[in-house]
Amino acid sequence: MKTASGSTGRRSPEEKLRIPPEKLRWRCRPEWIPGDSSDQIAPTEEIIGQERALRAIETGLRLKSPGYNVFVAGLTGTGKMTTIRRLLEQINVDGEVPGDICYVYNFHDPDQPIPLYLAPGEGTRLARDMDKMVQEFARLIPGIEENEQFGAEKKSLIDRYRKRNQEIFKQFEERVQAEGLALMQVQIGGVQQPEIFPVINNEVVPWESLTELVDSGKLTREQVNALHEKHDSLMEELSSLFQQTKELQQELAEKLESLRLKYLRPAITHWKRHLKATYKGREIHEHFDRLFSYLESHLDDFDHKGDEQKTGLLAALSTAKRSSDPLLVYRVNVLVDNSGLEKPPIVIETAPNFPNLFGTIEHTLQAGGIWHTDFMHIKAGSLLAANGGYLVFNFLDAISDPRVWPALKRVLKNNEIIIQPEMPPYFPTTSSIRPKPIRVNVKVVVVGDYYSYQYLYENEDEFRKIFKIRADFDTEMKNTRRTIRQYARFISKICRTENLLPLDREGMAAVAEFGVELAGRNNKLSTRFSDVADVIREAHYWAERDSASRIGADHIRRAIQERRYRLSMTEDKVQELILNNVLLIQTKGERVGQVNGLSVYDMGDYSFGKPSKITAEVAMGRSGIINIEREAELSGKIYNKGVLIISGYLNGKYAQDIPLTVNASICFEQSYSGVDGDSASAAEIFALLSSLANVPLRQDLAVTGSVSQKGEIQPVGGINEKIEGFYRVCKARKLTGTQGVVIPKKNLPDLMLEPEVVESVRRGEFHIYAIDTVDEGLELLTGLPAGKRNRQGAYPAGSVHFRVQQRLIEFAQKMKEFEA
Repeated sequence: MKTASGSTGRRSPEEKLRIPPEKLRWRCRPEWIPGDSSDQIAPTEEIIGQERALRAIETGLRLKSPGYNVFVAGLTGTGKMTTIRRLLEQINVDGEVPGDICYVYNFHDPDQPIPLYLAPGEGTRLARDMDKMVQEFARLIPGIEENEQFGAEKKSLIDRYRKRNQEIFKQFEERVQAEGLALMQVQIGGVQQPEIFPVINNEVVPWESLTELVDSGKLTREQVNALHEKHDSLMEELSSLFQQTKELQQELAEKLESLRLKYLRPAITHWKRHLKATYKGREIHEHFDRLFSYLESHLDDFDHKGDEQKTGLLAALSTAKRSSDPLLVYRVNVLVDNSGLEKPPIVIETAPNFPNLFGTIEHTLQAGGIWHTDFMHIKAGSLLAANGGYLVFNFLDAISDPRVWPALKRVLKNNEIIIQPEMPPYFPTTSSIRPKPIRVNVKVVVVGDYYSYQYLYENEDEFRKIFKIRADFDTEMKNTRRTIRQYARFISKICRTENLLPLDREGMAAVAEFGVELAGRNNKLSTRFSDVADVIREAHYWAERDSASRIGADHIRRAIQERRYRLSMTEDKVQELILNNVLLIQTKGERVGQVNGLSVYDMGDYSFGKPSKITAEVAMGRSGIINIEREAELSGKIYNKGVLIISGYLNGKYAQDIPLTVNASICFEQSYSGVDGDSASAAEIFALLSSLANVPLRQDLAVTGSVSQKGEIQPVGGINEKIEGFYRVCKARKLTGTQGVVIPKKNLPDLMLEPEVVESVRRGEFHIYAIDTVDEGLELLTGLPAGKRNRQGAYPAGSVHFRVQQRLIEFAQKMKEFEA
């Protein structure tokens, strides 16, 4: 029986292995899209394609036990942060609205401000009440002086104590006179001080004049000594009188303070009762008791007349000593105000550094270059703002500050936070406060990557106790009619939210195809919606350039092409090197021991494939396969493993009856950087067998695929980039109609080739072949049968394996003769 080509009924390897063009790219049928235009489709409010992650996050959010914080892992571009924000907003979060948190003055230890926990909204209310109270006392206390009754009682007290003081000094002065001395005031510097002088002949004389009187015989030495003794005794008594006067002044001050308190008592009692009735709780009531006790003994703080007289250095020292506000002790620092919340807070921290997360204590620069702070300068961070609710931040951004992770562990383990200042230790300060810890109960959701999670899980025992829930975000989802409809609803949401032109049905189908390209398999759709949205935004730009009313498939493809053009400079440079024969790649003819392998260049935001020449040389010896890349330290572990697998394949195929006496070297020609991966192992086997059998290989075909020791061709990554890379080289040199790429058959579900490549295959200008075994690849590349071993262990004459086996037998015999 003959085929249409005139050959026998048996199909050639090319015909059997060639892939039809309809299997090279998945096409989205327009009728699968539920609407003629995206503006006719209801926008989605759902989170698409992340069911597993959503269940994990929801579990973590609802579990109230310690340690059930959530680590969200996944690649960038999958919308993790957006998803978490929407999930937290949509979920019916259990729990009451948490209360306010305030710091107040500590009357026992001013360096340790005290936290108060109040009901939602009571923090700002308390701060206002305290301000009102201070204003009232600031008006009442100075105003008491204008009260006639208070003035009369005050005058009576002062007169009584002044009279007692005068009587004391009058009696003393009489005793001084009785001893023949006189009490007088003398000017010493700018201060007048009392002094006792002798009286001679009814005249007061200086003490130094007594010596002249003794010399003149008017006084004897005994009389002078007696006067000195009287002086010393009286001066001691005078010192005692001054101490008694001070005690009288202190007693008068206390009486005056008690007098003022008598007139202020109704106001003090009113405010104390009002505050205790308004705000419930043992801690705050104890604070009120301490506050009013302090107020009663510091009424002068409400009168600033004395401060107005201080100037210059005295004022600066006074300010540095007690702060610029003597009424600071009555104020309330509201760190967290939850008055406007209806459910537990949700805080998204976009800049998770140490002060933003844990809070800080600010300092102000005062006169003389001195830094000062007080409890009113304590500022809350995101952890406090989210207390009783949920805090979300990017983990990698946070740990870039080395202080964050140790502090976060302490907070989540101990459920308390200590706010610390940001001031460098060498800055001179007049105050250093250490606020008492604040109790916190917050659920933390961090967004990171798999590598960070795995490293911390293995190296940090506390990490696994703190983050017991891991939510994995997938980069792909199943490609079904349902998910395509979800894609269409996502497109509708993007267009409506950002006021973009609507997409027509073909445009939405093109977006779905782009989603399959991103996923890398034609039965999957990508969930990297940030990349999908970027394509829609850029297509909107091109549609506006065309004055179109809708975004069509051509605009989507134009956006994709323009993006590739922007990022493909390195690819073009490599292409130029190939076309200029700087990189030696053959796309015609046949060569022994040489094959075109395919490599992928990953530039981070762009990947492309290009052919690489792989050669093999053989000789007699016992070294086995020499991996030139490994010897040059240019290969990775996976690549080295692939070369070792080739040795296993040769042993299983040819060394069952004879020793393998061969030296074989395999090389990636013109490779000057690292090589890794095992996707070239099939090409290396073909080059090695070609060299052993002395059979040429087709150079118009490129090969990719991993191989097992049993000769099975295994799937590899980057299959589309590899095919398109070789196609571009062949196209630049003009397609001959025989060129193509040999790929693993198991990679067929991954094919999502550019429409240009598919059309070229349809016209017969380029070909894609899929193989399952090494033997299928050998027949395709050599045009000879691979050969199957018979029961005696021999291969058919003329087959590739027969020629290899004969060459190895020849090597073994010659080695035996040489060694003999």
